[in-house]
Amino acid sequence: MKGYLLIFWIFSINLNLQAPTNSWVQLAKVSYKKAYDELLGISVDKPIFSTELKKLEGKKIRLRGYIIPTDGFKSHKEFVFSAFPYSSCFFCGQAGPETVVEVSAAKAIEFSADVIELEGILKLNSSDINRLMYQISDAVRVQ
Repeated sequence: MKGYLLIFWIFSINLNLQAPTNSWVQLAKVSYKKAYDELLGISVDKPIFSTELKKLEGKKIRLRGYIIPTDGFKSHKEFVFSAFPYSSCFFCGQAGPETVVEVSAAKAIEFSADVIELEGILKLNSSDINRLMYQISDAVRVQ
């Protein structure tokens, strides 16, 4: 029995080394500070990105999550992607803003209510309050 467990352990370590990183953990490394916004005339929460997170900007990251459609249930080149399903995502008040990203896909990605995996280039946004703080460009669906 010990031999089987050892083989399973070695196999699982090998799988973990080959598995791509799911970057939601890194995206959670953000804090906020109140800052007055001239346009809105009120104080808003501005993101303060961790050093680790800043190092990911401009780099390819991979995320597993859910498409949150903004224009019907069809193929999209631009959409919101969430770490959580629609019923418990940020827009329903169930999660924080660090759990969603704005996606610009290289080519249209067909809607799925199931979890999917995307890969793209990360951009951090701390100044445009009309956009999400995380954006992924050149995104492709990973099979």
